[in-house]
Amino acid sequence: MNRRTLRSMVIACALAAVGTVAGTGAADASSVSAKGFGSTPSAHHGQPAASKYDYYLALGDSLAWGYQPNATGAGIKSGHGYADDLAAYLRSQNDRQLRYVNLSCPGENTGTMINGSCPDLAGSGQKYSAQLAAAVSFLKAHPHSRILVTLDIGANNVDGCLSASGISESCVEQGLAAAGTDVPTILAQLKAAAGKQVTFIGMNYYDPFLAEWLTGAAGQTLAQESVGLSTTFNGILDTAFSAYGVKVADVADAFKTADFADTTKLNGTTVPVNVADICNWTWMCAPSPVGPNIHANDTGYRVIARAFEAQLPARHWHW
Repeated sequence: MNRRTLRSMVIACALAAVGTVAGTGAADASSVSAKGFGSTPSAHHGQPAASKYDYYLALGDSLAWGYQPNATGAGIKSGHGYADDLAAYLRSQNDRQLRYVNLSCPGENTGTMINGSCPDLAGSGQKYSAQLAAAVSFLKAHPHSRILVTLDIGANNVDGCLSASGISESCVEQGLAAAGTDVPTILAQLKAAAGKQVTFIGMNYYDPFLAEWLTGAAGQTLAQESVGLSTTFNGILDTAFSAYGVKVADVADAFKTADFADTTKLNGTTVPVNVADICNWTWMCAPSPVGPNIHANDTGYRVIARAFEAQLPARHWHW
């Protein structure tokens, strides 16, 4: 598949997917018990202080779950995911009694979030195997609570579409189409279940495959093509969030995903700044067996958390 074919295919899929943004779905209800988790607050200066919340409900995939590889390359729940960092930040802004509920699931895509099959959720004592049903149940059980809900979902729809040999056209088509249909369904059910004091913030994604830039000329071409796919995919997410009045934590911008023009040094070599950020803030450039791994490291998760913090309703300024 040549680059012109890829570009045309991605644009066509995006237009078809965005056209489904008005879709809705039915919601289920029951109660879900909340668990609180602690984390060490970090100092933030010059940021708007968060409004007070009773609960912080984190939804999404392995990034919200806090996935990181250990020394052998096995995935663990690090306790330093962006949701953990954001919960710590909220508590540092006078929300000491905040209750942190994380229903996210590693490996989750838009379809499994709706239909179930999350082993982590099923094994946690909850009565639901579907993350969306658990989230809807939680929101309906707390109709008068002040709740912050964050959501990252969809990366697993398309992450498997790219390999060293190129980008799979059929995989991209299916992943984008599913995201264009499923994300509005997810948002519609969450919004319908939410009380009047619920704040939603979604996020778009960084592009881990920028690391291919370091493998040579073919890898640089692949890295550039991957950004085209990432931009299209994030556009689908942004359009869906906008349609449902959900603010977007612009993680793609925080990672300077599309910036090939600005350069910096990485291990003594001049590279585009977006490539350096991926290497510094994820495990993609780590040596085996730890890497390459698409997940953020501690620094990367803090960058993502700050993108969410920037979208919080401001109460007053701390300096």
